[in-house]
Amino acid sequence: MTSNFGLDRPQGSRIVVAMSGGVDSSVTAALAVATGAEVVGVTLQLYDHGEAVKRTGSCCAGQDIYDAKQVADRLGIAHYVLDYESRFREGVIDRFADEYARGRTPIPCALCNQGVKFTDLIHFARELGADCLATGHYVRRVVNGDRVELHKGSDPKRDQSYFLYGTTTDQLGFLRFPLGDLPKSEVRRIAAENGLIVAGKPDSQDICFVPNGDYASLVKRLRPETEAPGDIVDLDGRILGRHRGVVHFTIGQRRGIEIGGSPAPLYVVRIEPEQGRIVVGPRSALAIDRIRVEELSWIGEGQSEVSVKVRSLAPAVPALIDGGWVRFDRPEYGVAPGQAAVFYDGTRLLGGGWIADTVAADPRLTCAAAA
Repeated sequence: MTSNFGLDRPQGSRIVVAMSGGVDSSVTAALAVATGAEVVGVTLQLYDHGEAVKRTGSCCAGQDIYDAKQVADRLGIAHYVLDYESRFREGVIDRFADEYARGRTPIPCALCNQGVKFTDLIHFARELGADCLATGHYVRRVVNGDRVELHKGSDPKRDQSYFLYGTTTDQLGFLRFPLGDLPKSEVRRIAAENGLIVAGKPDSQDICFVPNGDYASLVKRLRPETEAPGDIVDLDGRILGRHRGVVHFTIGQRRGIEIGGSPAPLYVVRIEPEQGRIVVGPRSALAIDRIRVEELSWIGEGQSEVSVKVRSLAPAVPALIDGGWVRFDRPEYGVAPGQAAVFYDGTRLLGGGWIADTVAADPRLTCAAAA
């Protein structure tokens, strides 16, 4: 259980560790302590929706802050809790709700990493005179000559590179990810070996600020217009039924379309929030030829031939980049505006951006997403 965290002389160095209260960040702290460097744990309090105080397996609230403190005490390191609730609400939660109100499918984890979790935490760590900031993400930081690269985690089931596409080159020089080569079983073994109370703590399965995974209730409270009922129509605009609010639907969804008598399964093809309509069609209508990507961010050299992931759990597929447009080698299914398109060269993360518009493989079905 040794790592120098990419530091020439760990002893005499200072490592700040982002501690969410979960097993991954706790083991990151334990690995940092093992180097002999001075280690400081930092936990961000990002939200508190009442019952979230009692939740475990999330991060950045209530019980999880307490767990992070207990781990820090066990390891004998200083521990700070920073109240970033207002910044998180404005930069992540409000935008999450706004995206659903626009008929898009947001990805809050990427927003959080681009904002408070990296930008603000790195600033704080540098103010403390730290040599690096370490996190529990399953990605690999690779030094290739005079270049620092970010690669997928060794375990494809744990890889979190998709959510880190907005990391900048300057940030990568300061960040460390010691878990990138480890399987989860080894992480839990290290936690148990160090007597950490989180060794058996379950992994989070939900968006951290959404109690019990009920994102619709949160969005409806913040943006009540998203629960207005409306029509479900086919590709030709014929009314097939009614829905109980656009907040309940995402592109590619099949469940929850309450229409009887359809000879074939129907999927959500388009969401039109201004008209309050959900457009449905056969799976073939989900085939997308190309997408327009905005707010492009590059951590590696920009290149035209890439592999691209359009969902966190989707495989990377070959594509060609031309300006802000990305054309797939073969049609891709279930591509949702609001998600991220993330570019790779093999295992190396190159960058990405937000999916703004989609162009269907069948030109008769093309409709730009709400901008």
